[in-house]
Amino acid sequence: MRFRVERNDMFDTILVPTDDSAGADATIGHAIELGDAYGAAVHALYVVDTGSAPIDLPDDERASVHERLEGRGREATIRVTDHAEERGIDAAREVREGVPYHEILSYVADTDVDIVVMGTHGRTGADRVRLGSTTERVLTRADVPVVSVRLPEDGEPTPAAAVSYDRIVVPTDGSDHAERAAETALDIAEKYDAEICAVYVVDPTTYDLEDTPRSIIGLLEEGGRNATEAIAEMARDRGLDVRTDVRRGLPAEELLGYASTVDADLVAMGTRGRAAGSGPLLGSTTARVVRRSTVPVLTVR
Repeated sequence: MRFRVERNDMFDTILVPTDDSAGADATIGHAIELGDAYGAAVHALYVVDTGSAPIDLPDDERASVHERLEGRGREATIRVTDHAEERGIDAAREVREGVPYHEILSYVADTDVDIVVMGTHGRTGADRVRLGSTTERVLTRADVPVVSVRLPEDGEPTPAAAVSYDRIVVPTDGSDHAERAAETALDIAEKYDAEICAVYVVDPTTYDLEDTPRSIIGLLEEGGRNATEAIAEMARDRGLDVRTDVRRGLPAEELLGYASTVDADLVAMGTRGRAAGSGPLLGSTTARVVRRSTVPVLTVR
C-alpha cells in the first residue's frame, strides 16, 4: 500500500542512463515506479561513447558506426519514455556523445536531476564480481542519490516488471553519511508504508574479538544498538514499522545475508564522496554490496 505524504517531495526529476540491452527493463521498472510514487518526471539518457569505435577505422566507416549508435540510442530512450507515458508520467529523452560517466554527471547538473537509477552487473566466473566502470564512476562522483539495479547476465531471465518497496534495509555505523542515506530511505519508505530494517555489523577484522575482553565487545555491541535505535526513532517519528539488529562478521557478507533473510526490496547505504587530495571513495563495504546485491542498492553521498 502506498502512503502519500503532504509535503514537498524529495524527488522531482529521475534520470535513467540507458542502453539497448534486454536487461535494461529491470532498471526502467524501478525508475518508472519511483516516478509514479513521487509524481516525478523521468528522463532517459543514452550516451554514444566517443571512444568506443576503433581508432583505425576510415572516416566513412566511423561515421556509419556513429550513426548506428545514435539510432540505437534513440530507440533505447524512446523505450523508456514510452513506459513512462503509459503510466501518465512526464518524460524526456536525450542522446549525447562523449565519455559516458562525464555526460551523465553533466546531465544531472544541467537538468537538476534529483536521483539516478542505473544498472550494474552481477557475478562473473566462479565467485568474481564486477561493477560497470560507468556506474562506479557515477556512484562515487554524483551529488545526488543513485539507485543501482542489478542487470541480468546473458542467459539469465529478466526480472518481472512489477516493482515495489515493502522492506528497506538501512545499514548504519552511526556516521553522518549513514544518517543521510537513512533519511533518503525513510522518505522512500513513507511512500510505500515500508518496514525499515536497521542493522549494524561489528567487524571482527577491526577487533580481534576472541582476544578482546567481554567488556569491549559489549561496548561495541552497545554502540551498534545505539546506532540502530537512532534510525528506529527516525522511522517511528514517520509512523513506520521498524526492526533493528546487531550482527558480527564481515560487513558486506553480513549485510547481504541480512537483506536476503528479511526479504529486502532495497538496501540504502552511504558513500564517502571525495577524499581530500585524492580520488573519490565508494567505501569497500558499499562497493562489495553494490556489486553483489541481487536487490537494488540506494547510495547517498
